[in-house]
Amino acid sequence: MGTQLLETSNLEVFDQFESEVRSYCRSFTTVFNKAKNAKLWDTQGNEYVDFFAGAGALNYGHNNEQIRAKLVEYLMKDGITHSLDMATSAKEAFLLRFQEVILKPRGWHYKIMFPGPTGTNAVESALKIARKVTGRSTVMCFTNAFHGMTIGSLAVTGNTFKRNGAGVELHNSVFMPYDGYFGAEVNTVDYIAALLDDPGSGVPLPAAVILESLQGEGGLKAASADWLQHIARLCKDRGILLIVDDVQMGCGRTGSFFSFDHMGIEPDIICLSKSIGGYGLPMAITLLKPEIDAWMPGEHNGTFRGNNLGFIAAAEALSYWETPDFEKSIIRKAQIVRSALEQMLKTYPELSGELRGRGLIQGIAFKEDGLAERLCKNVFEQGLIMETSGPCSEVAKLMPPLTIEDTTLEQGLKIVAAGMARLANAVALEEKKTKLEV
Repeated sequence: MGTQLLETSNLEVFDQFESEVRSYCRSFTTVFNKAKNAKLWDTQGNEYVDFFAGAGALNYGHNNEQIRAKLVEYLMKDGITHSLDMATSAKEAFLLRFQEVILKPRGWHYKIMFPGPTGTNAVESALKIARKVTGRSTVMCFTNAFHGMTIGSLAVTGNTFKRNGAGVELHNSVFMPYDGYFGAEVNTVDYIAALLDDPGSGVPLPAAVILESLQGEGGLKAASADWLQHIARLCKDRGILLIVDDVQMGCGRTGSFFSFDHMGIEPDIICLSKSIGGYGLPMAITLLKPEIDAWMPGEHNGTFRGNNLGFIAAAEALSYWETPDFEKSIIRKAQIVRSALEQMLKTYPELSGELRGRGLIQGIAFKEDGLAERLCKNVFEQGLIMETSGPCSEVAKLMPPLTIEDTTLEQGLKIVAAGMARLANAVALEEKKTKLEV
């Protein structure tokens, strides 16, 4: 560790021709051209450990051989690639596999909707059907939530920077405090219930409540099972639909397939995308309770909702969930990450870090502005890719592929530990310099 990588690849073409909206390439200043499971290589031959996993779209790693074999076989047989919402054998296989592997073992009954290929498509469709079914327009959402970048999804997203990108006023949503927003001693469900039941509060009865059980972009803030159960009960008692956005946290990211498994809730609507496509392919699904599947044919559609390569990859990816072994391996690796991060916080208390997250999405929240960004920049220079999250980019977030090898996981954690040491030393020098100047 500690050896500076070769000079990064030239980004001149991207600077010249690509829109200013690009973001990740500003943090990861190189040109990548090869990837395998939890590692990437750039055009200069530099190797990077991937603790980013395509923002959660690559839970099964880069170029997963098991899934790739199915894709290549399908392509070589001239399988359908694009079909809108026509019936295909690839879609049929996915529908049957999802029923058998995911829904039946839980005793759940959902209709599967293909809304379009991205997470925000899944969220938009959930908001629309909730409003259609209930006849109400307002959707309740939460502080620090992130649900997507299209207008409807932005309206239920808390981040001011992202919301400002809409260029218009965002309506038909009402924000409430997430679990722990006022501290552990305050049950925010009681606050929400009081507002909903007070005819003078000015808060209308919403069509739906939309939430993440663990807020990925919001700073790895997790809701407790008790809080989620109280929210579910609040919704049921008042005829409000419960939507869980599991776009980033689903497909095993927190350990179990759904992030809210074992938490005692059964949402009316579930949004999945990112790793549901298995191979990093664009795909999204919206799970609807049969009684609220009130769409008219074609009332919500999209040209690329029939991504058959996504169906093939997704069906094969579900083989990881046929036995408990994969979930057990995620939990075991998660403990390795937690132990390593706990040791870092113990070693560098002066950085005032706080451990957040669960499963294979964990991180360190820093009180001082800019430290998380500095840590991510530091470790990138030493061969590791990780990003920040939170409203002020205050959390350095570790999110490796679920299939990461133990040796690669340890390699990455050593780079993070070394980065923490360099950060602590730099902060100490800055504080010493400030004192001397005073």
